[in-house]
Amino acid sequence: MSDYILEMNHITKEFSGVKALDDVNLKVKKGEIHAICGENGAGKSTLMNVLSGVYPFGTYEGDILYHGEHCKFHNLRDSEAKGIVIIHQELALSPLLSVAENVFIGNEQTKRKGVIDWTATRCRAQEMLAKVGLEHEDVNVPINSLGVGKQQLIEIAKALAKRVELLILDEPTAALNDEESRKLLDIMLQLKEQGITCIIISHKLNEIEYVSDSVTIIRDGKTIETLQKGVDDYSEDRVIKAMVGREMTNRYPVREGIEPGDVIFEVKNWNVYHPDDEHRQMLKDINIKVRAGEVVGLAGLMGAGRTELAMSLFGRSYGQKISGQIFINGKEVHIRTVKDAVQNKLAYISEDRKTYGLNLIGDIKENMAIAARPFFFSRHGVINANDEMVAAQEYKERINVKANSVNQVVGSLSGGNQQKVVIAKWMLTQPDVLIMDEPTRGIDVGAKYEIYCVINELAKAGKAIIVISSEMPEVIGACDRMYVINEGEIAGELTKEEFSQERIMQLIMAHMRKDDGNE
Repeated sequence: MSDYILEMNHITKEFSGVKALDDVNLKVKKGEIHAICGENGAGKSTLMNVLSGVYPFGTYEGDILYHGEHCKFHNLRDSEAKGIVIIHQELALSPLLSVAENVFIGNEQTKRKGVIDWTATRCRAQEMLAKVGLEHEDVNVPINSLGVGKQQLIEIAKALAKRVELLILDEPTAALNDEESRKLLDIMLQLKEQGITCIIISHKLNEIEYVSDSVTIIRDGKTIETLQKGVDDYSEDRVIKAMVGREMTNRYPVREGIEPGDVIFEVKNWNVYHPDDEHRQMLKDINIKVRAGEVVGLAGLMGAGRTELAMSLFGRSYGQKISGQIFINGKEVHIRTVKDAVQNKLAYISEDRKTYGLNLIGDIKENMAIAARPFFFSRHGVINANDEMVAAQEYKERINVKANSVNQVVGSLSGGNQQKVVIAKWMLTQPDVLIMDEPTRGIDVGAKYEIYCVINELAKAGKAIIVISSEMPEVIGACDRMYVINEGEIAGELTKEEFSQERIMQLIMAHMRKDDGNE
């Protein structure tokens, strides 16, 4: 009998004449954790959608062998009946239903005549949660009362309730912090011990190195190679080379010949209170400066207040009882709405591009032009569609958005290309100050490099740029100077020469001790 639980042979899938998958081959051994890597748009998720029946038999070429048997899946139910369950990056949970209801949604525990057995539902849900380390969780609370990390584990519990044999996880840690990510990866290792085979799609190469037994790299819709842990070179650099087709000796492009100019953006004594609790102060006496052509980082732990600062500055999108001063180009500005922010040449790229950055059912042109439309692409309320088309086409080429045309629906793009559309949207407002919150979250190393190049281009044009990132190497590699934020206060400021992860953590720890009254 074959060692392989799954074989996908010569898979080819086209969309409107464009090959998303071109003769792809994948072999997964029973009981292993198999990673699939590739740049955004390489075809990873498309391949898994073929396997799970999202793209039904007949819409692609090639063969799927599962346990040595030829399979022709016409929908998700067909693949789930064989024990193949996929967990997509966007969780398929119903926010207002309880935890127990979500665990068995579409797989209801019923008595005779199709009546749901609620006692069995709650008891079995508790059993499934125990398998993913959530044995103390209340199964009766609505799912939207839980954090994203727990929701991701509940998706796995939901898969276990379907008696899963092959579990596919598409970017499972994209929205999780480091602690939640490690817990999820450890759960995968436990599932492996129970004989469950896993396929993981991820851009986080350190996680792949930690959890997987083998990795298949896909580039431009084609299989490049499969590497085995303990046999092949399994380092991040080796995987990156296969992903992007070249050596990446420097993941952060050098910013040369840019001397910071005058202070363009300054915030003085900025105070913000929680939007739902007027007595809870979230930001206290924040003071920052950014010069023309300078990239300034905001570093800190999760919950330090970096996003709250950015959103409160951008038209008071967060908080209440806000006080302090904002200066742009040496002049004090009063920004009370998002429209005020755009008019005063301040732009903000949100960390959540799908919720706050894009209209996923709209096309590229519309998404790029919408923020600038009232100021640059309309007159007396009449939109100039031709100007929008020309500008969108220019920025598509300028920042290398990979799409058939600017009329392509944004929701059909890869994560990296969606992020480029968001950046273009705010570049079109012609800002002097650009705040970028987690600008490379959930995208691959190749697309990250391209976005760092865009940041360099903006700096060269004399813009003032603030980069917020949870990845310390990114803040260190992409910025000229940084402020370290802890518990809503500035814990310290570092110059480029002082950058190191150790120094960032030292400032955070010293600030914590100060707050505890030990200094």
